[in-house]
Amino acid sequence: MTDLAHIRNFSIVAHIDHGKSTLADRLIQTTGGLSTREMKDQVLDSMEIERERGITIKAQTVRLAYKAKNGETYVLNLMDTPGHVDFAYEVSRCLAACEGALLVVDASQGVEAQTLANVYQAIDAHLEIVPVLNKIDLPAAEPDRIRQQIEDVIGIDASEALPISAKTGLGIGDVLEAVVHRLPAPKGDRSAPLKALLVDSWYDSYLGVVVLVRVVDGELKKGQCIRMMASDAVYGVEQVGVFTPKKVNVESLGPGEVGFITAQIKQVADTQVGDTITDEKKGTAEPLAGFKPAQQVVFCGLFPVDAAQFEDLRNALGRLHLNDASFTYEMETSAALGFGFRCGFLGLLHLEIVQERLEREFNLELIATAPSVIYRIHMTDGTMTELHNPADMPDVVKIAFIEEPWIKATILVPDEHLGAVLKLCEDRRGKQIELTYAGARAMVVYRLPLNEVVFDFYDRLKSVSRGYASFDYHIEDYQEGDLVKLSILVNAEPVDALSMIVNRQRSEARGRAMCEKLKELIPRHLFQIPIQAAIGGKVIARETLSALRKDVTAKCYGGDISRKRKLLDKQKEGKKKMRQFGKVDIPQEAFIAALKMDQD
Repeated sequence: MTDLAHIRNFSIVAHIDHGKSTLADRLIQTTGGLSTREMKDQVLDSMEIERERGITIKAQTVRLAYKAKNGETYVLNLMDTPGHVDFAYEVSRCLAACEGALLVVDASQGVEAQTLANVYQAIDAHLEIVPVLNKIDLPAAEPDRIRQQIEDVIGIDASEALPISAKTGLGIGDVLEAVVHRLPAPKGDRSAPLKALLVDSWYDSYLGVVVLVRVVDGELKKGQCIRMMASDAVYGVEQVGVFTPKKVNVESLGPGEVGFITAQIKQVADTQVGDTITDEKKGTAEPLAGFKPAQQVVFCGLFPVDAAQFEDLRNALGRLHLNDASFTYEMETSAALGFGFRCGFLGLLHLEIVQERLEREFNLELIATAPSVIYRIHMTDGTMTELHNPADMPDVVKIAFIEEPWIKATILVPDEHLGAVLKLCEDRRGKQIELTYAGARAMVVYRLPLNEVVFDFYDRLKSVSRGYASFDYHIEDYQEGDLVKLSILVNAEPVDALSMIVNRQRSEARGRAMCEKLKELIPRHLFQIPIQAAIGGKVIARETLSALRKDVTAKCYGGDISRKRKLLDKQKEGKKKMRQFGKVDIPQEAFIAALKMDQD
């Protein structure tokens, strides 16, 4: 049994690429969590895709034993969190299970947008924060300037910020001492009824659902009957254990401890993140506060390239959903693409990662439709419906007005690229709220419509700022907008996968760009193909793809012109007939390229 005073629960928060996972590696190595032979880079990033992209997607926990300089042995529960804006909900869950946080800032890059977002989450959760300056071995490192910047921008005391290099291992001992002496111990009562927070859950093919818990009061033992307070389900605990980062079974978990349990739970959906776990008989009356559920903001359709793979896609989504309950999916059909699923994601990176995992882990070839956001459609009869798919838009006559989601975006950018960033935000219908300076870098806060951001805003921002801008956002509210549905017609047939909802002022430019793009992408057929963009019944842009012509007069050497005329007229009739019945094959590359269309 570990004494409460000797437990420290902390997480590492930082912007993307500031060295969270590398610092976690060094802490594990220094405390002897893994032997040198077992160590590898990004130990806690277990997914292949995390290791490849060098990002953390799932927050991971590890329990370390550390013998401090004062001779006492402490139990450290470390949580490595993601830095990317799409996975902010993972960060909030980890912070709820901790009492302190290490704020890692790159000593050459300084405070970035995501640093701010994550540290404000930690401050809101009333955590003690220890600033850590990483990468001080780099020639470009300026620890004194960054200390000042942390104080100016975030407003926390950085005079005792720890200079370290997670890569070389410099200063790691100081970090461990700071965790022990500067972060508070957890509070809890072992004799009170069991109260534990469900932090995370995932599916293991041998054990069923593995649940990560943080015990607040009471004790969690093997063989105990527990109740999930939100779903009111009762389970018998089979295994209790901790990650060191290997799974190690223990007899029980007491107050302040973080560990895992298995209890014959069949589906991850049965375990709601943020739920309170208590004893079935001597339960607690009050549940813990929990978290806001993860909010899907981006929706898109996923269709198999080969229609025969539909069942495989359904199974793959089911299996992926076992481990990532933060995306949703439901079946939909499309005239152009056949059967598929409408999926909801936390953001564009989340969409990209789920799609890549489906293609990689399940060998599926997929087409994704244009990402869209949730619109609120207010009808003339006073009802309100949520629209996830532009193809389902009701008749314009019945619509009173449409509301779209707006976000508050914080962008940090070096001064020389400020003009280009402001222009980009203005082009995307943004409204500037404030512009302040943090050293030589400008901090711009904008209100932007989310549908302008999900398309390719992040890519454009990186290109106009040469990669130096950092960006963070959160959804604020819904506002009425002048929005219309833009339909794309190929050979007079609507292609529902390419329909989108756009702002009326920008609809013509968007429609024209789409038609021009498709004209380049669709291969020529034996008949002429009109490509049109329309709003309702009004065509606003058109391109015509000329026909491939077979030389039917090749075998006419000399002779009367009327013979050639006759053959050409016959060909003309045939083309006309073909155009009526001909089916235009739009290759998958054309769909993907059209959906990735970069509108300058």
